[in-house]
Amino acid sequence: MHASEQRKYWLDTMLTIGEPVLSALAKRQLRQVLPTDFHPDRSPLAHLEAFGRLACGMAPWLEREGLAGEEEQLRARYASLMLESLDAATDPSSPDYMNFETIGQPLVDAAFLAHALVRAPNRIVAALDSRVKAQLAASLKKTRRTVPGGSNWLFFSAMVEAGLYVLGDPEYDPLRIDYAVRMFMKWYKGDGVYGDGESFHWDYYNSFVIQPMFVDIVTLFEREFGDYSALRTVIVERAQRYASILERSISPEGTYPYIGRSLVYRFGAFQLLGQAALQHFLDESLKPAQVRCALTAVIRRVMDAPGNFDANGWLRPGLYGFQPGLAEGYISTGSLYLCAAVFLPLGLLPSDPFWASPHEKWTSQRVVSGEDLEADHAINH
Repeated sequence: MHASEQRKYWLDTMLTIGEPVLSALAKRQLRQVLPTDFHPDRSPLAHLEAFGRLACGMAPWLEREGLAGEEEQLRARYASLMLESLDAATDPSSPDYMNFETIGQPLVDAAFLAHALVRAPNRIVAALDSRVKAQLAASLKKTRRTVPGGSNWLFFSAMVEAGLYVLGDPEYDPLRIDYAVRMFMKWYKGDGVYGDGESFHWDYYNSFVIQPMFVDIVTLFEREFGDYSALRTVIVERAQRYASILERSISPEGTYPYIGRSLVYRFGAFQLLGQAALQHFLDESLKPAQVRCALTAVIRRVMDAPGNFDANGWLRPGLYGFQPGLAEGYISTGSLYLCAAVFLPLGLLPSDPFWASPHEKWTSQRVVSGEDLEADHAINH
């Protein structure tokens, strides 16, 4: 597959996943049509899950300036749908007014939605009228009733405040931000990996949540907090290392280790690798094109499996097709849309080396083909 064909494949896949959510929500019909038969006890939470997680992954593409032709027409259309959806989700008179109030899960998905605001301050936040901004800020503040435990949930509280900050709300709480940063600096385990709290968890939460939010929070606030510039250097170096580990975990066939919780988030497990490409902090040993080719292989391996979608185009739980046994009790149909986080590099222009450079073998392909590579090394900070 040529590089330009890979970009089109990524875009088509992202829109296939996202179209049912945004089209329904923009029409204020998501509550009517989103399937809630899987783990129906989670159904009151599923709508914000689907919207927040999808927005988190689509935001860099919606923010992108300089696109042209059909892709720019699509970007403009979906940016308009996103703006309509933000109104529908936060307008108390809307039939799709979302549940930000219940203690617990809404904090998680409000944070993913806030992360989308951080990732698209110009094309999304700046395009909102004052009424919708006020609605959105009020909705985000409702999640403050949830007190996060000592885990990745600290970043959910921090990211909600970051969302309020980019909305221009003077009541954002810097303490919730700084507390998450200080605690995770203490919970670093070494070689690019943080504990999920004090304990190490062998799963993908360093990529689902912890490091993408960590990098973006210290970047956003490095001028507001005195030592964040120095911290950011260390945090990005650690994220760079973990992104390299993610790339090395992709097999020559596009599979990867099936370990830990939330595997039904599918290729959302590679959010941090995509973010490293988007923000140009890949390790110098990784060529952007090899990351593109590796992630394309992962996406295709998942998408080629039959049964990922129901008859109406909604995601179904599983990793390769319909595998409901892989889904923990906290998973709803909406939860599955965190898979959209893999698409962050669509926020790069087609002329960026990530998209424009010719095909490159990724690390595992190079090794199994007999190529003599330099040895891998841990980092010591």
